Amino acid sequence: MPLFILNIFLAAVLMVLTGSGSISVFFLGFALGYVILWVTSPLYPQTRYFKKLPKVLSLVLYFLKELLVSNLRVLWEVITPRHISRPGIIGVPLSARTDLEIFMVANLLSLTPGTLSVDLSEDRKILFVHVMFLEDAQAAKAGIKNGLEKRVLEVMQP
Repeated sequence: MPLFILNIFLAAVLMVLTGSGSISVFFLGFALGYVILWVTSPLYPQTRYFKKLPKVLSLVLYFLKELLVSNLRVLWEVITPRHISRPGIIGVPLSARTDLEIFMVANLLSLTPGTLSVDLSEDRKILFVHVMFLEDAQAAKAGIKNGLEKRVLEVMQP
């Protein structure tokens, strides 16, 4: 049984034992299950679970932070009478190569308010992104490459 499924099972067992259906008990059970599995990790064959899960959590937390910040920035643009947006389209050189990696980067960018994936070059090396607040094109490219794309590749690549 994959360790992730086993970890979810352990979290569900804790929910049943406590008689609680709350999400906080599930997350507590998941954390406890992770610790139990980590302590007993010499019993399992080679697994990437203990390296991948922290990277997945890093990606999720980074995306949620970007989502909150961009929502607040777009909200401020909408409710203030003075417009501070400087929209533009930039070409972000991609390190992502597989369809799934490119899909994840493009869609997570599009889910963030203020950015939208517009197109992918024919050679699949440049992702064109519409940015609502484009003060510095190089900084925006670096932010995407060193932020979202880096974390997606950490999760997706072995």
